[in-house]
Amino acid sequence: MDDIDGFLDEDLGDEGDITSESLFTDEYAKAQIILKEDCIIAGLEEIKNVFDKTGAKIEFKVNNGESVKKGTIVALVKGTARSILKGERLAINIIGRMSGIATETKKLVEICKSINPNVSVAATRKTTPGFRKYEKKAVVIGGGESHRFGLYDAVMIKDNHIKLIGSVEKAIKKVKEKVHDKIIEVEVENEADAITAARLGVNVIMLDNFDPKLGEKVAKKIRQLNQNVLIEISGGVTLSNISKYASFADRISLGYITHSIRSIDFSLEIF
Repeated sequence: MDDIDGFLDEDLGDEGDITSESLFTDEYAKAQIILKEDCIIAGLEEIKNVFDKTGAKIEFKVNNGESVKKGTIVALVKGTARSILKGERLAINIIGRMSGIATETKKLVEICKSINPNVSVAATRKTTPGFRKYEKKAVVIGGGESHRFGLYDAVMIKDNHIKLIGSVEKAIKKVKEKVHDKIIEVEVENEADAITAARLGVNVIMLDNFDPKLGEKVAKKIRQLNQNVLIEISGGVTLSNISKYASFADRISLGYITHSIRSIDFSLEIF
């Protein structure tokens, strides 16, 4: 069983689509998936998987990552009425959420790249449980980066780690004793800890909740100490202020693009 099977099972339970099964047998039907607002499309592979599992066939008229206008017919779906209706809501939920994430990411990327072609926009782990890989995939479709996927694929020393250990220096030294084949990133909340992390040669320093002027000043000092360090900005970054960080950051990570995004409106209409 894959994720899509689990999502369908959540909707169908043990008794299935009791409304459609009461009304229809093998009646053939056709439907259109229609976009109700401008967006960047994401989630096509996932909704194909939905309809494959319900027994319907889908034909796409657009591509992932494409900028599409309101009113566009995104796809045609054909099959028995029951096979289409069984997957309707799940498919619309997936494409709507993934397209919402891709659309917002694209806006952020375009702002940043116009200022600094080398800066990247990244997701965080602030994702919906069970849906992380799709949300991070949508960020990538929108031109962003996934960042680390889980706790297992990179070291990130955060504020609570530092509070428990006692200092940034102790935390970095202890990690370096035990971890030799992973990226080491440190989240810092003040200039002194940023300087310490730079001197100790970590791979990434995240300036958390720094205002733009202080962030730029600290970034300059960090690079004087460690030219190879990647400087990440995070915390309080939005569509309206991201431009203030783009000129001096290597990467800007934003939690809201996965945890607070508004889904794009699509509809599936039988015709």
